[in-house]
Amino acid sequence: MRKILVDLSISQDEFISWYQGHAKSVVATARDGRSVSFPAKILQPFVTREGICGAFEIRFGKDNKFSSIRRLK
Repeated sequence: MRKILVDLSISQDEFISWYQGHAKSVVATARDGRSVSFPAKILQPFVTREGICGAFEIRFGKDNKFSSIRRLK
């Protein structure tokens, strides 16, 4: 299983526009410089009044499809 580390800083308004269907995917740059695209809906559990901010580990299966996400401490 592959994993990618990303640092995200997304305002609540920006995330809401993604979640309402204006965009279905988030594109971010991983810590190792790779570009990664993943479904915006996987971030929903991490939304606060300020938006989404922090470091996350995203895991993908052998088929390169999303498997899991967790916030890093």
